[in-house]
Amino acid sequence: MLLSTKWLREFVPCDAATQTLSDRLTMLGLEVEDITYPFAGLKDVLVGQVVECGRHPEADKLSVCKVNAGQGEILNIVCGAPNVAKGQKVPVAPVGAVLPGGLEIGKAKLRGQPSHGMICSERELGLSGFHEGIMVLPGDAVPGKRLVDVLDLDEEVLDVNVTPNRADCLSVLGLAREVALAFNVPLRLPEYQLNESGTDASDLVGIEIPDPELCWLYQGRILEGAVISSSPLRVRCRLLAMGVRALSNIVDVTNYVLLEWGQPLHAFDLDKLQGGKIIVSTARKGERILTLDGQERMLVEGDLLIRDGVRPVALAGVMGGQETEIAIDSSRIFLESAIFRPATVRRTARRLGMSSEASYRFERGVDQAANTQAMNRACALMAEFSGASIRPGVCRAEPKPWMSAAIRFRPRRAESLLGISLDKAFCRETLSGLGCKIEEIRDDWLVQAPSWRHDLSREADVIEEIGRVYGLDSIEPELPCVECSLDAAAALESKYSFWSRVKHWACGLGLNEAVNYSFVGHMDLDLLRLPVEGRISIMNPLSAEQNVLRTALAPGLLQNLRHNLAQGAQGMRLFELAHIFEADTTSETAVQECGRLAILLYGQRFDSAWPHKGEDADYHDLKGLVEHLCAAFHLPQPDCKTAANKGHLSPSVNILLGDRLFGHMGRVLPQIAESFHARKDIWLAELDMDLLYTLHHAVKTCFMPLPVFPPVRRDITIIGGSISADVILAHIRGMGIGLLEEVHLIDLFVQQGSDERNLTFRLTFRHALRTLKDAEVDKVREKVAQSLKRDLGVRI
Repeated sequence: MLLSTKWLREFVPCDAATQTLSDRLTMLGLEVEDITYPFAGLKDVLVGQVVECGRHPEADKLSVCKVNAGQGEILNIVCGAPNVAKGQKVPVAPVGAVLPGGLEIGKAKLRGQPSHGMICSERELGLSGFHEGIMVLPGDAVPGKRLVDVLDLDEEVLDVNVTPNRADCLSVLGLAREVALAFNVPLRLPEYQLNESGTDASDLVGIEIPDPELCWLYQGRILEGAVISSSPLRVRCRLLAMGVRALSNIVDVTNYVLLEWGQPLHAFDLDKLQGGKIIVSTARKGERILTLDGQERMLVEGDLLIRDGVRPVALAGVMGGQETEIAIDSSRIFLESAIFRPATVRRTARRLGMSSEASYRFERGVDQAANTQAMNRACALMAEFSGASIRPGVCRAEPKPWMSAAIRFRPRRAESLLGISLDKAFCRETLSGLGCKIEEIRDDWLVQAPSWRHDLSREADVIEEIGRVYGLDSIEPELPCVECSLDAAAALESKYSFWSRVKHWACGLGLNEAVNYSFVGHMDLDLLRLPVEGRISIMNPLSAEQNVLRTALAPGLLQNLRHNLAQGAQGMRLFELAHIFEADTTSETAVQECGRLAILLYGQRFDSAWPHKGEDADYHDLKGLVEHLCAAFHLPQPDCKTAANKGHLSPSVNILLGDRLFGHMGRVLPQIAESFHARKDIWLAELDMDLLYTLHHAVKTCFMPLPVFPPVRRDITIIGGSISADVILAHIRGMGIGLLEEVHLIDLFVQQGSDERNLTFRLTFRHALRTLKDAEVDKVREKVAQSLKRDLGVRI
């Protein structure tokens, strides 16, 4: 929203400096993004008086003038305009002046006659496109004065960023209200004289509104005897400063009042309206209208139209129609002023790509109570500029009158939310200054919002206004009081926070996060041989590739792999942390959402750069990640049990935490991997995040002091058939040896042609209070060896 400071000061007697005004508006939530100077190019242009004017001796179309530029300075200027004459007051650009188009005036000699300046036209001054002659100023203009002062131009314009909820500030009046409140100065509305003549015209145009929800108010006034011409210079220059192109006196007034009051208006040529009535109704499918920009618009059901008795004449709240526009020969005017439902205007404007100044305001809400005042103000200006007479009476229909919202307000609640002490007198003055009506009942007030504040609907909105006017920058920052107790420290963290920790863990291990849609295709799930039971189909899918909610994360990660392989990737380390969805008849929503972590490894284990070897990731990499996850979240090492092939995995391994299934992992079947253009093994794991969350928060971690005494290590090699390492590890740990700190597998040897395997384990012993002796460690090691031989039948 552009705001002329000169126009603003016609509403409020605020003498604050422009920068001070800008800063105060910004702190009120109306950020001033820039201060522009639209007529800065005219700063060197002066008022001059033509004291002599004669024909050029060597050119028929040139005149040689002597111009009084003030302070006794007479300039010789050669002028080519046909309308230059002695005695005129004219704009003069002296030598050294730079005009808006970038033209720098210098001394010149035209056909032998010296010229020390330039008498300017409106186009050369950037005020309009008129170039048929020089601009002639009023007779009371004083030579030597600056042109911008004589024309009273708007020299400073603020560019205010108005947030969508503050539609009331999309006008000079709305911003003036804010300034009046901020600087504690009175607000003055523009005065106008509404001189009516003739007979009552309230029945001349009938108004019909079939659906009151689409148009809450529609009214119009009739003017007769208008002469279409250009607007007064001050109006044209003001519109130019506000970024609006001047067209004609009637159209310019509608734009002027739009900027001043924030009420969009539209002027129809009354003689072109047929049937003697206006109907506000929705379009029929396939209906068309030719709008003011010369474009024929195809309409759909739901677009709101203004019709006369025969045809559409305007797109309600967006743009008028060309068939009823004001032309040079128009004399009878029907001025429309209405309130349309914001959502309807917004939908039509977006669909047709026709955002206009009118639609921008209608979409956000317009002051219904001030509608008549804005219309009357426009009628008065039209009568003044065009000589038209205003007929008495208003053609009007208001099926949905404006009703003020009654809002509960408690000063103590405001103090609680804002964290400051508030005086009731301050609250009262602030709300009154905002235009609210207040009914005080002790500490419980009833506040009625003004008609221009559509954003005030609840107590929090009113409290926000109190804080905004108080000054959010005036509220001293204060650290909150935080209670620290064992109960608070032990409080369960949110799942969002927990998931964030898991993501940080995965990224820290070099995995790349993938984020996929929750929708997949039935064919994706079928390809992975996942069960049909429990699937939830989408009723109106966007495509066949997104017609079911995923029951596993694997389809998305495999599609990610396919895409990256197509881009030339040699190795992939992906993870996704998200929900899967399964049918659940016991739930109110009939859907159960389960948190899952999926990990995919493919191709090279490391980047192909020295000193890494060109090895591919395998099962041990995947298993190591799962074990690392459990350790990172203080859980015991998981048990990995070979399972029957799980659809798309072979071999498939179940991952157990105690007796609970944590997830599964394995290699994707080669024939399925080929479908995703994979030439190497794909290793995939899916883990239950809900179970991890539960078990992690059930663990009671205790501080363990760092060991003081050194460890003693012994290796033991076991020769056995197909016995698994897990069985041996479980046996050793189950012996309950107090000195045994750790045991793990360090080597595996299989001799060619033999079924026997040599498994070497390393046992770590340590005492918390002293250094162990070799003899006592060897004794414990021998005890372990004998137990293994006796209970498992292996050789040492």
